[in-house]
Amino acid sequence: MSDNPESLDNLRLKIDQLDSQLVDLLAQRARLTTKVGEYKSRRGLPVYVPSREAELISKRRAEGESKGVSASLIEDLLRRIMRESYQTQSNQYLCVAAKVNKIVIVGGRGALGRIFVDMFKRSGYQVEILEYKDWPKAEQILTGADLVLIAVPIALTETVIAQVAQFIPKKSILADITSTKQKPLQTMLDNHSGPVVGLHPMFGPDVQSLVKQVVVVCEGRQPEAYQWLVEQIQMWGAIVHLSTAQEHDDAMAFIQVMRHFSSFVYGAHLAGENPDLQQLVAFSSPIYRLELAMVGRLFAQDPELYADIIFNNVESIGLLKRFRDRFDAALSLLEGNNKGEFVKQFFAIGNWFGPYAKECLVSSKKLLLKADDDRVL
Repeated sequence: MSDNPESLDNLRLKIDQLDSQLVDLLAQRARLTTKVGEYKSRRGLPVYVPSREAELISKRRAEGESKGVSASLIEDLLRRIMRESYQTQSNQYLCVAAKVNKIVIVGGRGALGRIFVDMFKRSGYQVEILEYKDWPKAEQILTGADLVLIAVPIALTETVIAQVAQFIPKKSILADITSTKQKPLQTMLDNHSGPVVGLHPMFGPDVQSLVKQVVVVCEGRQPEAYQWLVEQIQMWGAIVHLSTAQEHDDAMAFIQVMRHFSSFVYGAHLAGENPDLQQLVAFSSPIYRLELAMVGRLFAQDPELYADIIFNNVESIGLLKRFRDRFDAALSLLEGNNKGEFVKQFFAIGNWFGPYAKECLVSSKKLLLKADDDRVL
């Protein structure tokens, strides 16, 4: 190693020492956030407090700028650190409804059902699981349940609701977490005279926590009886949106069905054309790799799940046909070399998106930087 204090080796050594100090500081911070989580749990405070997060980021950005450090760098680091902090705070939660004696999750060993089993147990509730093989003991398991949560595949949901409803007390809350809401909600209302609520967790089984995850709540019957359930979900850090079942399903036609079906067709076209996939990835900039990754991600998951999502909403067929018509109309502009009309429509569509388009431009830059960081040569 050079004796010159400004040699590359010595400079790198100083950087390594600072990096080690950063690791030590992160370990100290993690221990503190664990204590924060314990404090919040004892006092019934939510894990995620948006105002606290915004205030912290604002102060540290200003502090970074005053010391010549990029405010964007400070924010990127803090958001990643805070995401980890939410994990350290998520070992235990306050039980919002201490009088709830038993929760039964039908399909609790499934991918999404397991998450709710875990979250309720962390909150101190007694949780039992009812699976198909347990059906001979269904009445025994369901007796005395204060909440029965249906977490089975979409195709089975309505049948299972009807079967389960015959065994549950009138006071029990009957809820489901299916991605479609009108039919399951109506089936619950038809088969159970007590409290009913439809839930749609807008996340998959690979989430690390419910912090900042969205859960749509569709009112069924006796909302005052299941208010504790909504509050418990919020305690876990989730963002709750209230909706009617009709509004929910209309939105899901765009959010889920249209996107998944489009990704399916895009994937089918790639497979049919059979280009060199590794070359496509290698040649792609971060934005194109992200788009390709979102298509590829679909085909790494359960085909039955996505088939159920797409095929269960028959009303979306008209939407998809209109999408096909607009694709054909855009293709006709290309075939006719009509750039002028293309630009005209481009502006019109941009006006429809309004300020949100600019917001997307800003937020996508952060995603692209992260995608660029993760690139491996």
